[in-house]
Formats: sequence, structure tokens, C-alpha cells
Amino acid sequence: MVVAAAAALSGCSAKDEAAPTPGLEERGTVLTTVKPARQNLSNQISLTGKVAINPLFGIVAPTAGEIRYVQRKPNKTPAAQPLWVATVWDDGTPRRINIPEGSMLAGRLMDDRAEVSAGMPIISARHGGYGIVADIDSASAYRISGAAKTVTGQIKNGPGPFGCTALGTIAALPAGTIPEPPTPTTTAPSPDPSGAPVVRVPDPESTETAPEGSEPTGMQLVCAPPADVKLINGAEVTLSVVTDRASNAMVLPVEAVAGTQGRGKVDVLTADRTRKTVEVVLGLSDGKVVQIKSGLRGDEEIAVPGPDLPAPAEGPK
Repeated sequence: MVVAAAAALSGCSAKDEAAPTPGLEERGTVLTTVKPARQNLSNQISLTGKVAINPLFGIVAPTAGEIRYVQRKPNKTPAAQPLWVATVWDDGTPRRINIPEGSMLAGRLMDDRAEVSAGMPIISARHGGYGIVADIDSASAYRISGAAKTVTGQIKNGPGPFGCTALGTIAALPAGTIPEPPTPTTTAPSPDPSGAPVVRVPDPESTETAPEGSEPTGMQLVCAPPADVKLINGAEVTLSVVTDRASNAMVLPVEAVAGTQGRGKVDVLTADRTRKTVEVVLGLSDGKVVQIKSGLRGDEEIAVPGPDLPAPAEGPK
């Protein structure tokens, strides 16, 4: 009986004993990791746009220098060939600026003889006829980076898909102007016995003004569809924009990388499972993965999520 009681007591004790609590990982321990992979990658963005008539687009300076405009009035019909509208002088070398065939001059975006930088919008033009205009937010703008290699359009409940030729820059355009040409001075016979001519100058009180310039815009992508695509003004269009492609690119999930453009940082795990932050050069991104152009060998273990970027220092209050 004593033995049975002891056995019963020991059984009860074993059954009722609390299970050991699992140990918590130390703060900062990495639980999720990933290794770089390789895949073909394209930077593709989907935009929502609309069909528009005579849409406005901008043309940028090809190099830094001084802009000198050709004295032209807006052409009322689309140009039959590229139309020379300005020259950028770079250390004595002229670079002609043309608006493309099928477009109309809309305005100057800089003062004549102003210093401009490469990529700065300097001319606004209008595509003659139907075009497609899609608004762009800042995040998409930096992914497009002004280099839309291919654009494909699909009209909602309408024709498509079809290729669409990108026009000009995606940068926002200020209001453009077309100044009136200077009024030439004229001479007339003088009643003066000496025969000295009388110089007639423009009336400073004249109320004549320059034509109204182009309206300011937000960031937009403007493209021209093929002539055989049936279009209706205002119809909704989805644009698929591919800005670049890379074959067999080294990639990491975007969650593992701090930064999205140019340079970024990742946390590489060392042999003792601690983090070592490494700088990397970034390339294309499809929103899910980002290309690692340099900074990693490709066999490292990378912590997810990536490192936190330092908060900006607080200024004086």
C-alpha cells in the first residue's frame, strides 16, 4: 500500500509539473534571411491615362550650356519635318534642338540666353492630333527616370494592346511663352533740310502682348498611338511602361534593401550571426526585387528586413 501510494504520488507530481517555458531569442537575433538570386529583370510600370487632343509635352536640353532660341511664332499646323527651335551652346559647340515631325511649337520654358543644365525642359510642344496622357507620381517618376524604352497601351473596352511612341520628357512643365518678335526700327524721309532720316521706334504705350503660353502641368507621360488605332477623346487607357531590362541580374527582395535608387545598404550575416551593414549599388526594380549591381559576391546570407536608414537630425527649434 505504501508503495502504491508512493507511486500514485509520484505519478501525480509528474503529471502536474509545469512544462518548461521556451527560451526567447535575444533581442536583435536574425530570424529571417535570404540569399541573392539571379533572374531576368525588367523595370515595368503600369499607368492610367486618357486619350487627349493635341497633348502638351516638353523637350529637354541635351547638354549644359547657354540656350539661344530661334525667333519663331507657334505653327498652327503640325510640322511636316523636324523643326529647329533653339540651340544650346556648350563651350562653343552648338547643339540644335528640334521639335519632332507632327508637332507644333507651344512655348519657351526658359529665358533666351539663360544657362541650362542637361535634362532641363526648355521647349514645350504639342503633338498634332490624338495622343495619350498619363499622370505620374513621384515614386513612379524615379523608376521611369525619363527613359521609357517601350510603351504599350490598352484602351478600356476598346482597341489594344498597341505600341505607343513616348514623346518628350516626363518632367512637369512651367507655363511657356512665345515673345513677340522685336519691332524693327524704320526710317522715313525727313523734312529736315539736312536730309537726316527720322527714326521711328515702337510706341512704349502699346497694349500689344505676347500670345498666351502653355499651361503648367504635373509630371506626365505623353505618347502617340499608331494612326490606325480608333480613338475617342477622353477614353481611359492603361499604359504598360518598360524603362529598362537586365539579363541574369543579381537580385534581392526589396524588403532586404534600404534605399531604392542608386545606392543602398544591406545587412550581411557574419559567422557568429551578427549583422554587418554593407553598401551596395542598385539597379532595376520591379517592385518585388531590386538589382544588386555591385557590393555583394552573391553567396552571402542577407538579413530581412534590411537596415534602418538613420533618421534626419533635428534642426534648431
